[in-house]
Amino acid sequence: MMQPVDLAIVIAYFVAIIGFGAYAARRSRGVRDFFLGGQRFAWWFVAFSCVATVVGSYSFVKYSAAGFRYGLSSSQTYLNDWFWMPLWMFGWLPLVYYARITSVPEYFRKRFSPAVRLVAMLLLLVYLVGYLGINFLTMGRALEALAGWPLLMAAGLAALICGVYTSHGGQTAVIFTDLAQGILLIVAGLGLFLAGLWVVGGPLAFYDALTPLQRQPLAAFNTPADFNFVGIFWQDGMAGGIAFYFMNQGILLRFLSARSVEHARKAATAVLLLLMPLAAIAVSGAGWIGRAMVAQGTLPPDTPASAIFVTVANQVLPVGFFGLVVAALIAALMSTADTLINAIATILVIDLWRPLQGARKTIITERREMRAARVASAGATIVGFALVPLFASFGSIYRAHGTFTAAITPPLAVALVFAFCWKRVSTRSVMLIMLGGTAIIAASFAFPGLIAPFAHGIDLEAGSKSYSYIRALFGLVACSGLGILGTLLWPERRDIPGVLTLGPILEKMIAFKGRGAPRRGRAPKQRLEVLQVADGFLGTSTDERTLLGLSPETAARLDVEDGDLVSIHEAHWFRGGYQNLNGRCVLTDAAPHEVQVPREALRLLRL
Repeated sequence: MMQPVDLAIVIAYFVAIIGFGAYAARRSRGVRDFFLGGQRFAWWFVAFSCVATVVGSYSFVKYSAAGFRYGLSSSQTYLNDWFWMPLWMFGWLPLVYYARITSVPEYFRKRFSPAVRLVAMLLLLVYLVGYLGINFLTMGRALEALAGWPLLMAAGLAALICGVYTSHGGQTAVIFTDLAQGILLIVAGLGLFLAGLWVVGGPLAFYDALTPLQRQPLAAFNTPADFNFVGIFWQDGMAGGIAFYFMNQGILLRFLSARSVEHARKAATAVLLLLMPLAAIAVSGAGWIGRAMVAQGTLPPDTPASAIFVTVANQVLPVGFFGLVVAALIAALMSTADTLINAIATILVIDLWRPLQGARKTIITERREMRAARVASAGATIVGFALVPLFASFGSIYRAHGTFTAAITPPLAVALVFAFCWKRVSTRSVMLIMLGGTAIIAASFAFPGLIAPFAHGIDLEAGSKSYSYIRALFGLVACSGLGILGTLLWPERRDIPGVLTLGPILEKMIAFKGRGAPRRGRAPKQRLEVLQVADGFLGTSTDERTLLGLSPETAARLDVEDGDLVSIHEAHWFRGGYQNLNGRCVLTDAAPHEVQVPREALRLLRL
């Protein structure tokens, strides 16, 4: 269906993304940059880059099909996240930020033991690597259908591009490219919907073309089996919400890249209240327009739902704009894949490579750790691509994804929420949740009758399928029951640091700062006409922050003391903190209008 001009736009998109990744990679000079982007980005930068991750591997195709079949209720999945956001924003987010936790398994080690971390790491890696394979399969299917390329060649090309810029630039490259891709997704998706409204005669004509059931904002309670309110609520709103925000390593790294907890909360609020509703329209709009076109007779009633996104795009968009929409579809696929690659590399380095080096008493240098991170990224890309033929055998990408998430998500998600919300949860009880919960969910595939009491009247079709929405509720109940039972039998007997569990934020802020009480409220700023940067050879602190040398006079104007956290902000806000530099104050003999930075950081400021 693609014309030469459309293909040229898609190729130009690939070139631009590689260029963006290469440009951003120049700022990735150390492990802190590779995993956390230097924790320097503004809230809006993080929020828009999150959209590209939220709009996942098959969102346009999947939700356009749901919108075509069921109407406006297809947006329910994208509007479910608010259930868990208060606990995430005021509980989990400040906990991991102030405790300097980089990975989910690292939290389990600090909270429990290395054995618990190992189990959590294995479960999370299986989930992330499998999810990456599904993304590469989806990219291959999309390019196979749109450009006529063979499946493995198309998936391999997409994997190569994602692997190159992610392995080279890490989280900094991922955030930078996903910012561009997130904007492209919103613009292309909303543009397609608005063009469709024009074709069908405007908003009123569009609304009149839908049936009363298709105008409903929520699906029917328990029918049909593959799309109903109660199933979507438990699968996406509850189990999926916990998994996406609490245990999804890629999302964790994205919000940890913000310059402060305040900026991370602003980013989450923008995603929840503004960008997610826009994303819901962007991914479902083609299906809604297709249903209106069928009612008006401009599309045949037997148009396949699975093809409605491409069909509507061809009908309502001129040549050239269709290529832009195809580029947006590919952006949705690649932006999820690059996040997964970086997340897998983070876990492999933080929770596997570092402990192995420590056991061998090997000195860990910045250069060796960066090399390990890049090798891990490349390895994750190769393994994910190798899984493409396996997942292709499922016949349905939807079923492959569903089978995977239903089996892996509930045990780890419940274990994580129990661990940071309940101090009495012990090592034995959390192991019971993860291992016992996985075993029980695995048993439900062999004996689907186990799910029947939780089905809310949904027809589970005699277990002939490997996935159903309501298995999420079964998994949550089973894992929660095991957690309560295990905690009552083996309660935690030791004192748990407040920084690792839900509680007052002041204690966590003191631990983060490392000395003295934190300063509450907005930090003062020092505006200088000229900021001269001197090569101070100061190195880095024990928490891997750059040491910044300030004169006592400048420190007094900023109201900071030796050891306090300070940030050099560039004047151009629209770069979103890309050239900011965070560090710890060191009192030196610097001039009043001068800050001293280490040699390796000097060339990154570009002031």
